[in-house]
Amino acid sequence: MHSRFTKAIAIAAAYALTLVPVVPASADRDRDDFPSNTPIKHVVVVFQENVSFDHYFGTYPHAANLPGELDFRAKRDTPTVNGLESAGLLTGNPNGVNPVRIPPSIPVTCDEDHNYRDEQWAFHGGLMDRFTTPVPNQDPSKAASPFSCNDANLGPNSVMDYYDGNTVTALWNYAQNFAMSDNSFGTTFGPSTPGALNLAAGNTFGGVLVPTKPNGTAASGVGNLAGGGTAGSVIGDARPGLDDCSFTTAGLQGATLVTVNGKNIGDLLNARGLTWGWFQGGFAPTGTDNKGRAICGQHHSGLAGDDAVTQSSNGDYIPHHEPFQYFAQTANPHHLPPGSPTTIGQTDQANHQYDLADFFAALKIGRLPAVSFIKAPAYQDGHAGYSDPIDEQFFLVNLVNKLMESNEWQETAIIISYDDSDGWYDHVMGPIATQSNESSIAGHPTFLGDDFLFGAGNCGAPTSTQPGGTGQNGRCGYGPRLPLLVISPWARRNFVDHTVTDQSSIIRFIEDNFGLGRIGGGSADAIAGSLFGMFDFSKPRAGRVILDPNTGTVVRADFD
Repeated sequence: MHSRFTKAIAIAAAYALTLVPVVPASADRDRDDFPSNTPIKHVVVVFQENVSFDHYFGTYPHAANLPGELDFRAKRDTPTVNGLESAGLLTGNPNGVNPVRIPPSIPVTCDEDHNYRDEQWAFHGGLMDRFTTPVPNQDPSKAASPFSCNDANLGPNSVMDYYDGNTVTALWNYAQNFAMSDNSFGTTFGPSTPGALNLAAGNTFGGVLVPTKPNGTAASGVGNLAGGGTAGSVIGDARPGLDDCSFTTAGLQGATLVTVNGKNIGDLLNARGLTWGWFQGGFAPTGTDNKGRAICGQHHSGLAGDDAVTQSSNGDYIPHHEPFQYFAQTANPHHLPPGSPTTIGQTDQANHQYDLADFFAALKIGRLPAVSFIKAPAYQDGHAGYSDPIDEQFFLVNLVNKLMESNEWQETAIIISYDDSDGWYDHVMGPIATQSNESSIAGHPTFLGDDFLFGAGNCGAPTSTQPGGTGQNGRCGYGPRLPLLVISPWARRNFVDHTVTDQSSIIRFIEDNFGLGRIGGGSADAIAGSLFGMFDFSKPRAGRVILDPNTGTVVRADFD
C-alpha cells in the first residue's frame, strides 16, 4: 500500500528538512520577538504551487476510502465546505464532463493551462463551464487550443479531476485540527509570477520589460505584460531580471525577463526594523559562470522523475517563483549568503533572500524571523507536471512538525497558501475586485485582448475606486479559488472560514499583526478580507498535531 512513497522518502531523507532538531527553550527565548497586536510573534507563510480549492478539497470531508488506500475518517462535528458534493457538481456538471476522483496510485499528473487570459475564458463570466472547451487563439486566424491537458492516465479532460483525503491526507488532517477557508482566491487570474507578486505586494502593476533575453535575442511583452508593451501589469511567467539564475539556467536562455517598480511588504517590514526573509529551496548557488554570476544547480527529483524536473524547472530553484527578486530594493541578484546564522532576517548582503536551509539554521538557534516566506524546492512544491501531492506532503509535514516541536510554537502562525490554480476546475467565481479591459496587443491590433472574462477584452470597466484605479489595467481579479489553511495554537479548531479573502489578505494580516500600515500604490491589501476570523485570541485552542510525513496521518495530538 505504501510503495508509492518509497522514492519520495529516500530522496527527502537526505535533504534539508532532516536537519538536527531545534535546541530546547532557553532563558532568552524571546530575544527575536517584536511588538505585535496579537500573541503571534512569528508568521510563517508556506507558498505552494498550482492547486485549486476543488482539486484538493472538492469532496472534503468525505474520502472514498477504497480498499488498499490510507483511510480517512472525518470528525463528526466537521463543518461542510462549498465543494463539489454540496454544489451537486459530481454529476451533471455544466462542462459536459463530470469531475473524477484521482486515486492515490496516480500522484503525478500533467500541467494544465493557467494563463491569465485562458483562465478567464474557462470561467465564462461565472458560468464556470468552459474548462473542457478549447480556448480561441489571440490571433483569430489561428486555431483554438485545449484548456485541459491530455493526461496519460486521466485522459483529455483531466482538468476536471480532483484528489481527496486518501491522497492529500495531511492537508485534510490539518483542516480537521486547525482552520481553513473555502472562500479564498488568487488576487488576479494568471500563473505563478502574478500570484507571487500579489503575495509580496498585492499588485502586479509596475512591470518593466528587459529588452533582451539571456540568449541575446529581443524580448516581447506579449503574454507577459498586459497589452504586450514594454511596461504594465505582469500577467505571465516572465523571469526576474535582477536574478543571476535567470541568466545562468540553461533552460531559461530564451525566457523573457522583467523588473517591477513599486513597494512590497518587505519595505514595510524594513521600515519598522522587523526581521523577515524569503527562504527558497535551491537558492544557494552551486557555482558561478565566467561572468561571475551565480549558478543555481541544486537538483532533486521526486515521483515525477528526473525528466519532468529538468524540462519544467531545471532544478530545485525556479526564479519566477521568487517575487522579491523582481524589486531592486529587495533583490539579492548574486544569491549572497547571510553574514552568519545570527543575521538571518536582518538587512545584510543577503538582503532578506535566502536558501531554505537558512530558515532551519535560524530556527535552530532561536532566531526565527518575525515573518518568513517559505518556498519548497521544485520537486516538493506541488506543481503538476514536475511535482505531486505526495512529495509536497513530505515537505509540508516535516516543516510543520519542526515548527510545532520548536520553542516558538506558542507564538507562531503558519499559513499554507498557493500561487495559482494551475487551471484545475473550481466551481466558484469570486467577486471582481479589480476590473480590466485590455482589448488589444501592442503591435498586433487585430489580436484578441488579454482579458476575456465577459468577452474579448472585457473583464469589466476599471473604476476609480478599485485598487490602482483606472491607471493599472491588466489586473483582472479575483481569480481562481485556492486552498488556504492556518495552523497555530491560536487557530480555531476544525473550523471553515467563509470570509472572502485573497492572496493580499496574507500581507494584510502581517500588516495588522505588526502595525505596519498599508503598502499603497494600488496594492489590493487596502480592500483585502481579513484572516482574523480564523483565529481566536481569547485563548489558545489548538495544540501540537504531529503527522507522519509519509502518510499524512496523525501520530500525536496534544491539545491545550
